[in-house]
Amino acid sequence: MNYQMKFKHFVLFALILLSGNVNAQVEGRERIRELNHGWRFSKDFNQTGMERPQFDDSAWRIVDIPHDWSIEDLPNQSDSVVGPFDKNAVSGFNTGFTVGGTAWYRKSFQLNRVDKGKIVYLCFDGVYMNSDVWINGHHLGNRPNGYTPFYYDLTPYLNESGKDKIIAVEVKNEGINSRWYSGSGITREVWLEVVPTVHIDVWGVFVTTPTVRKDIADVLLSVTINNSEEKDKTVDLEIELIDAKGEIVATSENSVQTVANKKSVVEKLLTVSNPVLWCPDSPNMYQARVRIKEKKKNSDTVIIPFGIRDVNVNAENGLTINGIPTLLHGGCIHHDNGPIGAIDIERAVERKLEILKASGFNAVRTAHNPFSRTFLNVCDRMGMLVMDEAFDMWNNKKTEDDYSQYFQEWYKRDLTNILLRDRNHPSVIFWSIGNEIRERVDSLGYATRHQLKEIVKSIDSTRFVTEGINRTPKWEKRTPEAFADLDVCGYNYQWNRFEEDHEKYPDRVMVTTESYPNQADQAWPFVEKLPNVIGDFVWTAVDYMGEAGLGVSEFFNEPGKRTTIEWPMYNANCGDIDLIGNKKPQSYYRDVVWGRSKIEMFVRKPIPDGQYEFESWWGWPDVHRSWSWPGMDGDSLQVEVYTSCETVKLFLNGQEIAKQQKPDDGITVSFKLPYQQGKLLAIGYNNGKQISSTELVTTGKPVAIRLVADRSTIKADRNDLSYVRVEVIDADGKVVPYVNDIEVEFFVSGNGALAGVGNSNFVDVSSMQQFRKKVFHGKALAIVRPKGGSGTIVLNAKADGLKSDSIEIKAR
Repeated sequence: MNYQMKFKHFVLFALILLSGNVNAQVEGRERIRELNHGWRFSKDFNQTGMERPQFDDSAWRIVDIPHDWSIEDLPNQSDSVVGPFDKNAVSGFNTGFTVGGTAWYRKSFQLNRVDKGKIVYLCFDGVYMNSDVWINGHHLGNRPNGYTPFYYDLTPYLNESGKDKIIAVEVKNEGINSRWYSGSGITREVWLEVVPTVHIDVWGVFVTTPTVRKDIADVLLSVTINNSEEKDKTVDLEIELIDAKGEIVATSENSVQTVANKKSVVEKLLTVSNPVLWCPDSPNMYQARVRIKEKKKNSDTVIIPFGIRDVNVNAENGLTINGIPTLLHGGCIHHDNGPIGAIDIERAVERKLEILKASGFNAVRTAHNPFSRTFLNVCDRMGMLVMDEAFDMWNNKKTEDDYSQYFQEWYKRDLTNILLRDRNHPSVIFWSIGNEIRERVDSLGYATRHQLKEIVKSIDSTRFVTEGINRTPKWEKRTPEAFADLDVCGYNYQWNRFEEDHEKYPDRVMVTTESYPNQADQAWPFVEKLPNVIGDFVWTAVDYMGEAGLGVSEFFNEPGKRTTIEWPMYNANCGDIDLIGNKKPQSYYRDVVWGRSKIEMFVRKPIPDGQYEFESWWGWPDVHRSWSWPGMDGDSLQVEVYTSCETVKLFLNGQEIAKQQKPDDGITVSFKLPYQQGKLLAIGYNNGKQISSTELVTTGKPVAIRLVADRSTIKADRNDLSYVRVEVIDADGKVVPYVNDIEVEFFVSGNGALAGVGNSNFVDVSSMQQFRKKVFHGKALAIVRPKGGSGTIVLNAKADGLKSDSIEIKAR
């Protein structure tokens, strides 16, 4: 390859990397990202005709897409309406007392003269929910599902070039339609694809790697070419595979005869020598550049990122990736991004996955709906394995107004779109077709499951079909038929059946698709022991809004007694990671279970006299990684040590005060001791030899605020964020963990804005968009978002009686 060719390929690859995904304009295919900006929005209206081009929307608010109106502050704030939360919200605790409703979006755009005669697709990655879309007053269609991607062909309805085109979208999030926080609106990206009349179909390239060896890999591409002309046409199809260095490693070019007004499928097998494989620890990516040429000129181009990897599952060897046994350290997650709601911003996704990877997770389950293409792009890049889940219900409803009422009409189209969009992501290794389906073990469920599996296999036979199945009456008689259509059998909260089912069904591959966090030490040994149990997905890896109070720990006057979940709870509070990204006690517990740590120590909050602590199945004791308990000198405190060591000794201010053996049936060692300020040290021993230690030190009084940005330099792009930890610290710079009532005020100047604020208090129903927030356990979070141009953003924080702090963030 000569220098000019190398330079050309380098520049192309650099542009791909800078784009962050395949949304940027790439040669003959145009994707206009500007459709994410400058939408007119209205939720409060008493008008009609909002779909008409001539409608006057000048008084409407301007918003950027992705957008979620349910995270925004409600009007008429009061004791029962606080921030985005309404005590009387129709969905109540299901959606965390947030509000849906109906709203409209409108957007004008223009096409260039060079686009005359081309096909124009309007693409949505997800609109929650029940969206109706118009172009220039023409109704394009309705999509009830709020999580699936879809697109419309605008071509027949476009007026002449140079004139504004008006998109109108009505979104109806009405009734009780979700069991968790869904958000409301156009929560994911929107873009146009402008293509020639003979073009590569939307989601029309499928890349698989049927043969993967150390020295060679076969890469099979299936390309769907759409000829929308009235005559047959011959075009050239060129394929180039590009490695991470920008070098072309395989090529193919041949003529293709396309048929008028039909789609043609062309398959090409290419070979890559000495492939660099994709795996969770080394997520190496390639690009497939697929071109259509007419008269030797580039006409249409699509670039598909992909990974070369070999994934196998069987009962003898479990899950292997490139021949290497892989256990799934998994977590279920919902799609919301905490203080910014359901807004799908790449950096929010990236940070969440960074935190999960740092906490030992290598797999996520998209519970219980497909996530965005942005999410999967980041999973590819970071090496996070994905169980891509389609549905939370089939024919039988779980809430009054949920997707079940649309299922029979829409499941084929929705599932097909999910599969076509997501099938090139190397991170996706399972297709999950359902979760805790009501009809899971009756004739309707058996028939539906089979139909869904057949759709999956007809589109992608390279991955494995699973489903999360919860407890059923007469499990041993009814589940064999339910599991018969599944490649991998998902057990929700049934890990205690693994050993028995391993004996009964030695060829069955099993995975815990959901498990209780406090049973990790009981469930995980089966993953390590039994070859056909491939992993465990905890409910949940990250806290989320909605299902309020699911993981609550509360004090009551009677043992085993609790009140109903009620206002002002809004957060499920059952995650290993809290709503703003901090590790919770169960995450440290899991570190010990997974062998990432030998010893961790916590102190249980004292239970008031005459009361009892209630822990839900998904909950955790009210313990704290703290030895700072003001006003409790001399009081007895319970210290809990999670450890894999045989023996634990406690030392208080240098003096040994207790020693205990780890129980045979668990990893928790408990001590009772009087509180005394200073340093509490726990040391773990095996056979009398010190293995590991951990300590807690009493903090001083709060004196200052400290701001710590996750990144001080970010992209000058609305799709980027800087997450700033807000900490109340003592004179030695230690976070003061008992502070819960200090309110911090924020001030932002320069070329940025505050995207959201938050803490981890699951009953703090205050605004997530105002410039103030109380800390919880001495911590809060401020999220800064660029306005779009380069410059410096300054965030200042102050609170009464404390030294203030400021931080600079550069947007480039």
